[in-house]
Amino acid sequence: MFATTINKAISMKRLLPLGAAALGALFAASAQAAAPGITGTGSVGTFSLTAQPAFLTQPDGQALYSWGYGCTVAPTAGNFVPPMPNVTPACNPMQVPGPTLVVTEGQPVSVTLRNNLPAAAGNTSILFPGFNVTTSCPASTTAGAPTQGLLTCEAAPGGTVTYTFTPTSPGTRAYYSGTQGDLQVEMGLYGAIIVLPASPPAACDTTNTNLFGKADWATANGIPGAPEADYRLAHAAYDSAKTCYDREYLFQFSEMDPAIHYAAYAQVTALAACTAGAAGCSLNVPTEPYHPAYFMINGRSMPDDMDPNYSPQYPNQPYNGNPHMHPGEITLLRIIGQGRWQHPFHEHANHVRILARDGNLLTSATDPTSLAGPLMFTTTTTPGLAMDGLFYYTGKGLNWDMYGHNPGSTDANAKLPCVPDANGYNTGVAARTAINYFEWCQDHDKPMQAAPFGDVPAGGPVTLPDPNIFTNGAWWGGSPYLGPDATIRATFGTPGVGTSGTTPPSGTIANNPSTEAGYAFMWHSHNEREITTNNIFPGGMLMMMLVDSRESVIDESQ
Repeated sequence: MFATTINKAISMKRLLPLGAAALGALFAASAQAAAPGITGTGSVGTFSLTAQPAFLTQPDGQALYSWGYGCTVAPTAGNFVPPMPNVTPACNPMQVPGPTLVVTEGQPVSVTLRNNLPAAAGNTSILFPGFNVTTSCPASTTAGAPTQGLLTCEAAPGGTVTYTFTPTSPGTRAYYSGTQGDLQVEMGLYGAIIVLPASPPAACDTTNTNLFGKADWATANGIPGAPEADYRLAHAAYDSAKTCYDREYLFQFSEMDPAIHYAAYAQVTALAACTAGAAGCSLNVPTEPYHPAYFMINGRSMPDDMDPNYSPQYPNQPYNGNPHMHPGEITLLRIIGQGRWQHPFHEHANHVRILARDGNLLTSATDPTSLAGPLMFTTTTTPGLAMDGLFYYTGKGLNWDMYGHNPGSTDANAKLPCVPDANGYNTGVAARTAINYFEWCQDHDKPMQAAPFGDVPAGGPVTLPDPNIFTNGAWWGGSPYLGPDATIRATFGTPGVGTSGTTPPSGTIANNPSTEAGYAFMWHSHNEREITTNNIFPGGMLMMMLVDSRESVIDESQ
């Protein structure tokens, strides 16, 4: 599907000496992301939001005073999507980013905002770019009534304002404050809207071989926890069969300048007893020069963004950023730039095929049924811009058999066939029940080493160090293969009997369950400063795409 770019591929335990133990502990508690959010209530999708202050935690121990949108009344369990049976979802009165609003194309939406910010903060509002929004601001207002601002109708301190619109096309979009945006957006008043297609193409359910493959694999192999639950919000991103997907993740990139937050907190505290609208009851927080020190994905910095969704230790930062997938799956990335800086975010392992920008599907000028979005080496997130893109990984171009096939092994799984389809992948009906479904057949049976244990002239495309003498001992931990038994198969071992060759030392594969062996691809900003937390590395705008073998069930509710 895409021309694969393989770089910085590391196995789940082939970790650099710097911070290896720490990163291993993080992977052991890793969680998946999905795209959690809330739906509206009633025939008109109604949302009741509030804007108010709270503190956001950072990995360096700081807690920054912030503002955020949240839920006036907690939604019922049925309004949280997708269903996540293994976690308790929550929508607190303040969170960053704000609640992800999941709506449907063509169905009316009503959003009522209550301003619970400090009186000195003044009015607040929400902009919904890309939608034809209706609201009402009386010409003469009483205390607490909406007031016409520069860009939209605003809620006065203690008051409310209601916005209504009907989304006319699917896609991912941003929402954010339209009042003193240089301060209020910086303080955390932003969120995402996901518009689902009204009529997802039926082809997504009848021709998507990944979905069939999942069911066939689970039935044939009796994998505990399989078949995997379906955590998609829809089966296609747009009203086009070419936008079908298997998994989806929402990533909102932002940054914070602590000096602005400290100044806002100091002034709000000093004016705590003032009356809204009275002389002197206003903030004068300088927002320039701008020197951000915290760089976040979905309101969290790495490593916090690798903890589960709705983790109780982050009551005001409910969403994580830690994608998982199996080879061959089409993963939909919903990406929004929510800060003031442009973030050149790089997804290792492959380019991203851009589907749409701000809900506008990119199609060919001569053939509207054909997609025309570019392949991007980095998904450069311009402030306020939303993108939808597809990511795909199969191991193509890796140059060795990542499944550890070895005709000389005693393991039957080492002798699985690879029958290429028209594109060179193992996708036939018989392959659906095999571990190597979607294997790149050109690398089938290609050894990494003819003689393992660090023998330099071994004859394979990659030569590994001897795990028995490597200075990091068990923390070298490198399996260059996918799946818990693949290393043993590749080196003539017998699963369940013992270890051989380059089997990860001490069985220490840093993931949960401990038998899982996958690849971790670093996804991070290409602005090096942004992969720090207050100049501390690793942190900031960084996460991992974890590619797991089919033997491992991906539970995106955790």
